[in-house]
Amino acid sequence: MRLEDHIRHIPGFPREGILFHDIMPMLQDPEALRYAVDKLADYARGRQVDLILGAEARGFILGAALAYALGVGFAAARKPGKLPWTVNRCEYDLEYGKDALEMHADAIKPGQRVLIHDDLLATGGTAEAKIRLVEGAGGIVAGLAFLIELTELRGRDRLQGYDVFSLLSYEV
Repeated sequence: MRLEDHIRHIPGFPREGILFHDIMPMLQDPEALRYAVDKLADYARGRQVDLILGAEARGFILGAALAYALGVGFAAARKPGKLPWTVNRCEYDLEYGKDALEMHADAIKPGQRVLIHDDLLATGGTAEAKIRLVEGAGGIVAGLAFLIELTELRGRDRLQGYDVFSLLSYEV
């Protein structure tokens, strides 16, 4: 399976100078979707994972499928104000400002091994925020699994000391 054949590249989205890697064609193809989930699950099985933490929004899609494939739970990291209960919050820097992620305060139990998942690793800021959420709740980061990594942005450098896996990589 050539998974890269199922990723659409859209220049200038969401703003000029960005090349957006659209995973929707991959999600629409049952074989490509199964392949992606199976490959992510192959990585995760060796990590003794108790829970998947997926980031809003595309990280929810494959993250929930991955949790199902592994027989583990799923927790959501969301933009502020989207969760209806007590939350833990982590602010982080973007190239063009600040952002934050929140998760339910009881989403991760101390000692749980958590696989952090998102569709894309770029600069690593969002992944770093999810690490802080997991560790702040007493969880153990079992690894980070991405569908796509933009190698030129060197996000992996910010995640030193953690095991990082990506299915596809592109230069920017």
